[in-house]
Amino acid sequence: MTSNSRDLTLHWFLPTYGDSRGITSGGHGAGFHHGSREVDLDYLTQIALAAEHNGFESVLTPTGLWCEDAWITTSALIARTSRLKFLVATRPGQVSPTIIAQQAAAFQKFSNNRLFINIVVGGEDHEQRAFADYSTKEERYLTSAEALTILDHLWNDPQPYSFEGKFLRIENAQLKQLPEVSPAIFFGGSSDLGIQVASRHSNVYLTWGEPVANAKEKIDRVRREADSVGRELEYGIRLHIIARPTDEEAWDVAQRLLDGIDPAEVEKIQAGLARSQSEGQRRMTELHHQGAGFSSGQSARVLEIEDNLWAGVGLVRGGAGTALVGSYESVAAAIKRYYDVGFTHFVLSGYPHLEETYYVGEGVVPALQKLGISVSNHQDASNAASPQTPFLAG
Repeated sequence: MTSNSRDLTLHWFLPTYGDSRGITSGGHGAGFHHGSREVDLDYLTQIALAAEHNGFESVLTPTGLWCEDAWITTSALIARTSRLKFLVATRPGQVSPTIIAQQAAAFQKFSNNRLFINIVVGGEDHEQRAFADYSTKEERYLTSAEALTILDHLWNDPQPYSFEGKFLRIENAQLKQLPEVSPAIFFGGSSDLGIQVASRHSNVYLTWGEPVANAKEKIDRVRREADSVGRELEYGIRLHIIARPTDEEAWDVAQRLLDGIDPAEVEKIQAGLARSQSEGQRRMTELHHQGAGFSSGQSARVLEIEDNLWAGVGLVRGGAGTALVGSYESVAAAIKRYYDVGFTHFVLSGYPHLEETYYVGEGVVPALQKLGISVSNHQDASNAASPQTPFLAG
């Protein structure tokens, strides 16, 4: 038995900047992501359908200079999918909240309520300025809080709504038609202010993958803050994943990924990430000591910072920088450790994103069910097949 009574929900990632058999470097202050596998609508459709087929609840779709627009991309995928939801990242300080409310209402109408929203405040001033936003990070958090207050009213109250805050002001805003279902709000933030805003305005608090004790400490802070205002949240964690039939096979893949990293690229990327204003990013880079000591030919196991938790991805990728690595059973056990401390949403990704969905759906999910965990969008464990080797080669 686990200490968590909720179903475990798996989400996937839509790499709108390109896909690759190696780690795509860049993002979050470290420059543009580059993938060797160019993405177009047909390829993103393949990933979305693979995620849908393997029982993922939604696909997180990023926002930033380095990727395609999340709203347009996911809207194009609505008619090509049937059940899959879209976790659309958006930056509320850059767009009128009334427009976001309209976008969300239209998306819900045309997709049959398949929208989640991931609020991104933007951790780097220099990137925000490329979007004509010269606010500070603190101002962006406070603006997001005001925007989410407005969105909540517009999605749930048909009457004209006026609001005057420190950063946003609207008069007599209303929607043509309320959405049948208000989109769930996913929100991340590791600073005190980020946690304060998330606890008051989100449905799911989302954090990047840290060791279990660190991740638990963080969501305990959020839970206390949410309790103080009478709210109850769900908790999600963002991780990469390398799961194979055996531990040896999985670590061989991690080794191949690490061997494909150039130490000069690590130095360049880490220099870019060092100027990040994101507390979450700082916590990520600390896990591998800003790449210090990395050299060609290094064993991948050197970067195993906790059982089956690998920090190698973060050497060249900004944002989520850790991966769960191991056999289906080992990875399922690692997921259970997070689940037991309160995480129920797992936003996963792998390289390449298309093939890796099958390793999770056909291998990890049955292993989770054998541990007695109910997984959303999957049949009961009593009817679940044994883990199998996916038909797609990695």
